[in-house]
Amino acid sequence: MQEIVPVLTLVGFALLLWLLLVRPQARRQRELARMQSSLEVGDEVMLTSGVFGIVRTLDDTVAQVEIADGVTIRVARAAVGQVVPGDERPDDAPTADGEAPEEN
Repeated sequence: MQEIVPVLTLVGFALLLWLLLVRPQARRQRELARMQSSLEVGDEVMLTSGVFGIVRTLDDTVAQVEIADGVTIRVARAAVGQVVPGDERPDDAPTADGEAPEEN
């Protein structure tokens, strides 16, 4: 019996570690991959570097993102960190139709 307790403790610790660290990270990676695969032209995105822009073209591994009027950069599709809802865009970001925001 005394030999089983340390083994059960170790197994319990490994299970707890898996539940608290490994499983949530795997879920986040799956959600990110799902979002990146569902990107569409015209989506407003934030790259992992913090740059905001609008997706102009897509292919399997590359996206072209317009970050300013007439300035389009080519990035790996995996560099897209999130799709930004319209109400969370920075004030100076171009809109989905490419127009600069109106000045108040």
